[in-house]
Amino acid sequence: MCPECARPVADCICRKSRVAPAGDGVVRIRRETKGRGGKTVTVISGLPLDSSGVKKLAGELKRFCGAGGALKDGIIEIQGDHCGAVLQELERRGFRAKRAGG
Repeated sequence: MCPECARPVADCICRKSRVAPAGDGVVRIRRETKGRGGKTVTVISGLPLDSSGVKKLAGELKRFCGAGGALKDGIIEIQGDHCGAVLQELERRGFRAKRAGG
């Protein structure tokens, strides 16, 4: 039995919903304003973590920045322009991170 979804391992739904590590292993951080009513959002993508790891990291980064945010399809969005702070924090945690254009 799967400890997370309490189903037989062959029918486990939580493993299927996990986001596989994608890309080249570099976490990309960018600032977006388009389509957000002029509000600035820091977007973090390319995290080499499963869905529960990304969810935990999203909460920790939001607390670190003192801002709200969201988690959508494995991409973390933090309200406000926190690119520099997030970049330093992710590097401190051992991630390869860089600031993407945008």
